[in-house]
Amino acid sequence: MTPADRFIEPLVRESTPSIIADKLRKAIGHGELKAGQQLGEAELARELGVSRGPLREGMQRLTQEGLLFSVRNRGLFVIEMTPENVRDMYLARSAIERAAAEQIFLLDPVSAGDELLDVTQQMARAAARQDIATVSDADIEFHQRLVSLARSPRLTRIHNTLLTETRMCIHALEDTYRSSDERVAEHRGIAEALTSSDHALTDQRLVAHMDDAILRLATAGTGPGRLGLVDQR
Repeated sequence: MTPADRFIEPLVRESTPSIIADKLRKAIGHGELKAGQQLGEAELARELGVSRGPLREGMQRLTQEGLLFSVRNRGLFVIEMTPENVRDMYLARSAIERAAAEQIFLLDPVSAGDELLDVTQQMARAAARQDIATVSDADIEFHQRLVSLARSPRLTRIHNTLLTETRMCIHALEDTYRSSDERVAEHRGIAEALTSSDHALTDQRLVAHMDDAILRLATAGTGPGRLGLVDQR
């Protein structure tokens, strides 16, 4: 048995601040902590059952990631998905996912497209049940899978840093579609372009998908306080 085959080895234990950061990250992504909400340190420490020291360290990690921001003499707040933040996040996502697709075409675009079509089938089944939460989960899985299929650890790592903001936007997008079938069709189109080995069409559909999301979110954000988006123009 080689060292790589060993099962008895030291366990990697997450630190308490790391666990706290992960819980807060998920709470932000799923809307439990709202965009623009102020975080009460004492209340959060009590709810999480931790002391303030590791809580502060966990929140500092999210501040470094850009998910929290500090206002002098007021405290920490959850990032607001202003039109500027939305555009910037989709700019980064577009660059990463287009680069991932470029790499996939150097590997096996047909198999990658088939795998992504499987995800769109999950999305379609959820849409038929009007299970919007599962449609959104499949939406996120589609984009995570797309980047992972490029087999680039760095692209995956960078993409993962945008996951919470992506989740915030995807949940905000839910009410902008007349039906979930529109979401299914957009994702299926990207997957089918890959299975057709059509590089230009894949890139075109990825760009169109991102641009459509930005437009929908900009429209959704025009109502006062609607969908947790803030228009600061």
